[in-house]
Amino acid sequence: MLRVNLEDFPTARTVTYLNSASISLMPRPAIDSMVEFQRKVASGGTIGFDESAETQALEGARNEAASLLGAHREEIAVLSSATVGICSFAWSLNLKRGANVVSTDADFPSVVHPWMRLREEKGIEVRLAKNHDGVVDENELEKLVDDRTAVISISHVEFGTGQRFDLRWLSELAHSHGAFLIVDATQSAGLMPIDVHRDEVDALVASGYKGLLGPFGVSLFYLKWDLVEKLEPPLVGWRSAPDPYNLNVTELTFAKDAKKFEYSTMDYACPIGLAESMRYLTKIGHKNLTSHVLSMTKRFIDIVRDNQRFPHTIALTPEEEGAHASIASFRFKGRDQSVIAGELVKRHIIVSQRFDGVRFSFHAYNTEEDLLRANQTLEEILSK
Repeated sequence: MLRVNLEDFPTARTVTYLNSASISLMPRPAIDSMVEFQRKVASGGTIGFDESAETQALEGARNEAASLLGAHREEIAVLSSATVGICSFAWSLNLKRGANVVSTDADFPSVVHPWMRLREEKGIEVRLAKNHDGVVDENELEKLVDDRTAVISISHVEFGTGQRFDLRWLSELAHSHGAFLIVDATQSAGLMPIDVHRDEVDALVASGYKGLLGPFGVSLFYLKWDLVEKLEPPLVGWRSAPDPYNLNVTELTFAKDAKKFEYSTMDYACPIGLAESMRYLTKIGHKNLTSHVLSMTKRFIDIVRDNQRFPHTIALTPEEEGAHASIASFRFKGRDQSVIAGELVKRHIIVSQRFDGVRFSFHAYNTEEDLLRANQTLEEILSK
């Protein structure tokens, strides 16, 4: 059973916050860690944050990420965004004309656009499996993959409808054609179980500010060890070196592990906060959290689907447990979805409008009462 102190999420006590797929609420201990770090650096400069401390600033997040993802710490880079991780991976591969990259037209732009940019530069092909009401048929995705496929680039959980793909199936599909698999786990990391070694994922990125309960400005980038050894980072800087504070400008040398992708100074309060958020997730229990959000999602899909006051409503999210995560999206036919979402927000039910539907998303701080309140408010809005 999930036990969460709602005092750690004060906003969840004043509104019905069902928008973790946009921005999660951060737990108070993580916020406090960031504020304290910023206060010490702002007031004391290098007195409390010297060269040694700066080189160690990412280690807490790296260690927590390795444990969370089933990886080795040497395979984890801590970056400023998931987009940076995908771009770094894309340009490090040095793809050749004639290769193709497979994704879906329901995916988040940053999962696809880097490969489109490479299409312009390298002449590669980008193939997108088409969605049907936001959901992609796995058979149609599989048909796009052939022996000229270099990469499958895809989200573990799609941002619009919450469709969840099986990572092992994706990796086997990619590897059977000699391709790599890179996964954007921004909508699943922290919420759904991920084991990159077990599922043989080649690369994975995850932004901090959704499932991981962390802040903007920090992300995780996993790269399996043999690729860490082979690939050279396309973006380099002083932190790419084995000893960043050696500050040797006369030669370019890289760290021997995934740190070589950490090329620059960043807002160090962000990885400090993310590390604390991941510790918080560990404390409440990953299995408990997964069970909780899956239950919330299935329960809300059932509530909305069975409500006779919502005729002609389409559940965009797959109902099978293995095919969804913490997102429940609906299309209320004959109505303006943005108006419905806006009215919900006005009434303190915080949601988003995505994929021509209304998206509800759940996390540790959500309760059964939140679902009932959202359902009642939907009844009031749709009755007009």
